[in-house]
Amino acid sequence: MALSTLGQLPINGLRHKPENGTNGWYIWCGAEMSDADDFFSPLHIEHIDSYLPEVAGYLDLPAGYRFQIDGNNFEDVWFDPELLNA
Repeated sequence: MALSTLGQLPINGLRHKPENGTNGWYIWCGAEMSDADDFFSPLHIEHIDSYLPEVAGYLDLPAGYRFQIDGNNFEDVWFDPELLNA
């Protein structure tokens, strides 16, 4: 999760195939995702309700899915096969 962008909108998530003990989710707030090595910070799933409770319902999506929500009733969920090849 990109903790440095918390509080920005929209909220974005994408899920790669789980590997090495991770669940495959990458979540960030704001329009742009960064390639910076320190953009994402690990966050245990038990803490998601403290940081971004609005994404909890999306975490059951399987690998290959993305979502974007804006807090104003906008919701987009779609399958992206490229995520399975990464």
